[in-house]
Amino acid sequence: MRRRFVLPFTALALASLVMPAAQAAPAPSTAISRALADPARSATNRALDESRKPAEILAFAGFKPGQVVADWGAGGGYYSELIADVVGPKGRVYALANPAYLKPGTLDAVAKAHANVLMLVAPPAGMTLAPGSLDAIFAHLEFHDLYLPAAHGGTTPARPVATTLANWFAALRPGGTVTIVDHVGPAGTPATVADTLHRIDPAQVKADMLAAGFVLDAESSVLQRNDDPHTAIVFDPALRGKTDRFALRFRRPA
Repeated sequence: MRRRFVLPFTALALASLVMPAAQAAPAPSTAISRALADPARSATNRALDESRKPAEILAFAGFKPGQVVADWGAGGGYYSELIADVVGPKGRVYALANPAYLKPGTLDAVAKAHANVLMLVAPPAGMTLAPGSLDAIFAHLEFHDLYLPAAHGGTTPARPVATTLANWFAALRPGGTVTIVDHVGPAGTPATVADTLHRIDPAQVKADMLAAGFVLDAESSVLQRNDDPHTAIVFDPALRGKTDRFALRFRRPA
């Protein structure tokens, strides 16, 4: 596993912002259609397409051929392999995975099938990215995990959220983007909401990202579900795969 050096924390000034209106994701490109049809994709991953709407989400993220992208909290590599096909052989995907959630053989298979995927396994506190190394960061159902307490039932994350986001900011080249998709949660103490429901209030995400120096570039309602009360844990069998989710894209100012 290739090691990454922790970036020293520096204060980042809050950027001025004009809040964009919610928008639908643009039409999928040919590259996205080919990625979804890739025969290397597992049946397990294909079965998730209906609820995750990857064509729309990838179009919203706006990845381009040749880009270097970090898939933050890659899990089984569902999005890692799709992004790898979209950025193409001249691009690169760093698939960062928490060993606690890594299913044996899943992400390994994605990395073996895609030469441009590099798997990086590390606990959340050790997930750091080299300065100026990325064009984009993608975090699918992972932002709320930044707030998970170091010990179950505690109130303090393993690493301050601001420290992680400062690293994201420094790792992105000017104009680089961060796309965040997560389960909509109620307002409240973020660590408590993340720990008990595995959700997060999108207003909290916006506040955290703006404080780190990013600007809100776009948001999409493609995964919105009006029948989710936001008060049940996302693993509830009656709700799993049917949660109300938000999609936000932020940009590091040029």
